[in-house]
Order: sequence, then structure tokens, then C-alpha cells
Amino acid sequence: MQSLTRLRDNSTGSQRLVYDLLAAALVAVDPYAAVRRALERAPLPSGMPERVYVVGAGKAGAGMARAAHDVLGERIVAGCMAVPDSMPSAIGRIALAQAGHPVPDARGVAAAERVAELVQAARSDDVVLCLFSGGGSALLPLPVEGVSLEDKQGVTGLLLRGGATIHEVNAVRKHLSRLKGGQLARLASRARVLGLYVSDVPGDRLESIASGPTSPDPTTYADALRALERHGLLARTPRAVVKRLRLGLAGGAPETPKGGEPFWARVHNVIVASGRDGLAAAGRRAEALGLRVHVAPELTGEAREVGARLGALVRDIAQGRGPARRPACVLAAGETTVVVRGAGKGGRNQEVALAAAMEMDGLDGVALASFATDGVDGPTDAAGALVDGATLARARERGLAPDRYLAGNDAYRFFEGVGGLIRTGPTDTNVADIVVAVVE
Repeated sequence: MQSLTRLRDNSTGSQRLVYDLLAAALVAVDPYAAVRRALERAPLPSGMPERVYVVGAGKAGAGMARAAHDVLGERIVAGCMAVPDSMPSAIGRIALAQAGHPVPDARGVAAAERVAELVQAARSDDVVLCLFSGGGSALLPLPVEGVSLEDKQGVTGLLLRGGATIHEVNAVRKHLSRLKGGQLARLASRARVLGLYVSDVPGDRLESIASGPTSPDPTTYADALRALERHGLLARTPRAVVKRLRLGLAGGAPETPKGGEPFWARVHNVIVASGRDGLAAAGRRAEALGLRVHVAPELTGEAREVGARLGALVRDIAQGRGPARRPACVLAAGETTVVVRGAGKGGRNQEVALAAAMEMDGLDGVALASFATDGVDGPTDAAGALVDGATLARARERGLAPDRYLAGNDAYRFFEGVGGLIRTGPTDTNVADIVVAVVE
């Protein structure tokens, strides 16, 4: 947030407005405030008991844990949450276990084993408070018997590089896990379960946030196998993974719980913050600044295609043909995918921005940013990128061909050359991606 404020203060015109709207969106999805509000509103009909176990995982984990500690205090018996590196080690009685992301590691397995121990220790009059946000799937891995951590790492990497959607990735993860896809709720079935979620997935589908550990799972072993087949990955998938999925398909391994089991009567889930909240806040701020607001369809699909469509929309508005008259802003949230075709460096938001810049070339008074709300876009130190109508002119001055960088998945190096990388560091929240464009 402070980094966005600095970027805003050092910018002018449409770029300054873009950073202003991004900052408003981030404030609205602060995980500490969201969890605190939820707990203070007594989300359980009978209120919170005297004994609470706190478990969970995700990039927003530290803020969520701090809110639980500040509201519940001594009622917390014990807790364990898996979080990214650089987080504190504990908040009160809640241990914060640092683990690997986006590729799961042994530290995450150890954290998951501790979470499983805690939820099974809870009694019938206790509450298991589950705090999950984006990144929770990778941070809290507990593979099923016969599948190793390395097997899960391998298939996760294949899916991420192959352009699979988050729903497809999670369908596979759930069926290789002992916690995901409602299985954490099943382990905690003696107690009441309260799940508070910060959503980072398109459509805010509860079963997909952190792979839905306390939500009924609509996906099946067949869905998991289809995801691998659709992206041509089955032949490269670790044998143990394929064997497990086929075993489940044949009925030789239990399915994830689907919602009809008796324990679901004692499970209550709430989405406390999402990209929609961020967009709403950005929209209110835009209106206060005198901008007409147009909310574009949810971000989904190939990043470069989404970026081209958004850039064309900005161009149409600038030329008087769009759905809103200038001064206007365009807002969108969701998560695109990238099929890695080249050996370059970048992330989905950087590709969105680069593709948009190619449509906005030469326009005056326009700017667009594509921003990962967790502060990390792909395997880079940038959260995304900001472009304007002069981005390609700067590229031409430096002899940089944008189409070549886009084709090689090398958007990061393109923006290193022309400027425009947004560097905030981890924001400690995660509601997927937000695109903000301004046409003055």
C-alpha cells in the first residue's frame, strides 16, 4: 500500500489516477480488517465458544491470524497456519509456519500434518476456525498415500506452465490431498467449523479458494484426469499421480466429500473479502474523482488475449466509441492464464499490460495497469505493469519490438527496458488480479 502511494505521488495525469484507484482497491481487501469485522459480527448463531483452534493457510495468513488473535485472545487454545516466507513465526498461540509457494515443499507438509493433528483434537463443543486465502493450496500440501511431495510438485508445475485454469489445477490437487476439497472439514467433524475466506478465484467459488478445504467438492477424479488430458499433460505426469487418479476413478480410493455427509450441518463458511470488494472500492473512488465507471467482464482466459481486448476497449473510449464517455475508467478483476511458449521472464499481469499497450499506441491521456494484488506476478519481483499511449514510442526509441517480447513470454524484460514495472513487494493480501484503466 505504501509503495502504491509512493508511485501515485511520483506520477501525473492518468497514471496518477490509476495508482489512486489501485490503492483504494487494496485498502478495501485488507485481510485483517475483513476477518476482524466477520468475527465481531458473531458469524456463528450461538457465538464463539471458550475454546477455539485456529488453522489455515494463504498469502493473507498473517493479517487474518492477527485479527483472530486480537478478537478472540485467550479463547484460542492453539493454532497453526502455513504462510509464505518473510512472515512472523507466531502471533500469540497461533504458529505461522513458513512454507513454499507456488511449488509446495516439505515445510508445507509439516505444517499440514500439524493442522491435521489440531483439528482432530478439537472436541464437540469447540470451534475450529479456518482462515484461508489465495496460495493456500500450495502452502498446505498433505499428499495421499502413494503420492510423494515431488509428484505433487511435478504435476503442479506442469499445470501452471500449461495454461490450466485455477479450477483445473485445484481439481487435480484436491484428489491428491488429505485436506483439500472438504477433507479438512471431514477431519474436524467432531467440532463446529467456521471457515473465513479471502477469495482470489474467478466467481468467488468457495470450493476453489485454497482448493476448498472446508467446502463440499463438486469435482471428481474424472475431472482431474480430464484437466491433464485437455492440456496434453498426461504422458508427462508422474506415474504415481496418474495411478492414484485412475484408482479413484475405478472406485478404489474415496472421493472428496460432496455435501450430503452429516458433518456439513456443523460447518459455516463466509467469504470476507474478494476482488469484487476491491473493484467496488475503486469504483467509488473513481466516481468521487469525477470519472465515469465501466466494469469490464471478469478476467479469464489467455493473458495476451485479455490484454488486447482491454486495450481495444480503452482505445474505443478514447475515440468516443466505447461504453463510457471520457473522463472514464475501466475496472476488471479475476485471473488470466499464460501458456508458456518462450523462455522469457514475466507474469500474467505483465503480459496483459503489454498486449494492452499494443492497442493503446499513440493515445493521449490514457493509462492502464494490470496488478497482482498479492504483489507477486509470476516468478518476478514485480506485481504487474503500467502502460500508457506512449509506451510503444519509448520502445521504438530503444529498438524494442513488443510483439517479439510477447511471443517469447518476456514481458518483464520489455518493461525493464521501457519502464512501467510495478514493484510493491508482498502486500499480505490476495484477491487475484485487478486491471484499472483511465481515459482522461
